[in-house]
Amino acid sequence: MTDRLAELSAAGVAVWLDDLSRVRLTSGSLDKLRTEQHVVGVTTNPSIFQKALSDADAYDEQLRDLALQGVTVEEAVRLMTAKDVRWATDVFRPAYDASNGVDGRVSIEVDPRKAHETESTVAEAKTLWWLVDRPNLYIKIPATLAGLPAITQVLGAGISVNVTLIFSVERYGAVMDAFLAGLELAKANGHDLSKIGSVASFFVSRVDSEVDKRLDKIGSDEAKALKGKAAIANARLAYEAYTKVFGSDRWKALAGAGAHPQRPLWASTGTKNPEFLDTIYVEELIAPGTVNTMPEPVIFAFEDHGTTRGDTITGNFADAHKVFTDLAAVGIDFADVFKVLEDEGVEKFEASWNELLEGVAKSLKAASSGAKHPSDAA
Repeated sequence: MTDRLAELSAAGVAVWLDDLSRVRLTSGSLDKLRTEQHVVGVTTNPSIFQKALSDADAYDEQLRDLALQGVTVEEAVRLMTAKDVRWATDVFRPAYDASNGVDGRVSIEVDPRKAHETESTVAEAKTLWWLVDRPNLYIKIPATLAGLPAITQVLGAGISVNVTLIFSVERYGAVMDAFLAGLELAKANGHDLSKIGSVASFFVSRVDSEVDKRLDKIGSDEAKALKGKAAIANARLAYEAYTKVFGSDRWKALAGAGAHPQRPLWASTGTKNPEFLDTIYVEELIAPGTVNTMPEPVIFAFEDHGTTRGDTITGNFADAHKVFTDLAAVGIDFADVFKVLEDEGVEKFEASWNELLEGVAKSLKAASSGAKHPSDAA
């Protein structure tokens, strides 16, 4: 049988899972993905944890203990999610060691309600790094305007960072600059650059969802012909920007000091339009030195019928530029598209975080009263 995920990995794409739960950890399914599906990393976000904690009884014992300790809801959420992430980093430690610290990473995100607060983000990033206490951890920080200086400060403290919620090539350029500045600060602070890792999570499918909605509204034949093209073109242009920055003298000086490049990570790679091939955001975004974090169904879809055709990005820069020219010509306002996507991304994670807090508050109350489930509590 063809090992399609092995072929994808050999083409330079690190396969990561975009999901985590206590059930995955206790059942061994997470480790099975590592050993059998070539998965070498994990990403999480507030929505993933909100679903994990609302669906499972696996947290009951820890909830009872936390209720007895009288911790706040925020403390309970952090202790439960940190336990999952710490456990997952231990599961992926073999991948971390085998790749000299490049892969085997697991992410935990700062409180999304602080997305527009630089200093609060930095403070929480430091706390999470201390709390999980594993070298193969990534702290996820959103690429908001307030997040950019936080990225630099956190990296400067020797903490590895996953920059999330990147939608535009312009913002991605600012993220890479923040990364380089962070490593320069880390070097000045005496940190070993070879121990600091980073990825830049560039969101894919959400771009098509927003642009295609606008193309339908425009309604012309020219507009409809461009549906399903924006997201892949956008990601390819991001990779073009990556190759320029990481070929610069500024980067070479850091690489000479032992630094690893900040890899582009393709996020939001599950197709939201049922008319699209379910593996399109994997097959069309293959290039060396990239990460693709996938929901489990996409991993298994690629294992079943995915195709690796070598590098599908580098030779398509000109076509990607033309797609953007054509989209602008039919009336797509990219500045507005990317602003809407960033605002919605932050709002979605804030909403999930608030739902998570509400759910845990009910669970703590139920645990305090001796009820097994929140619905059993008075």
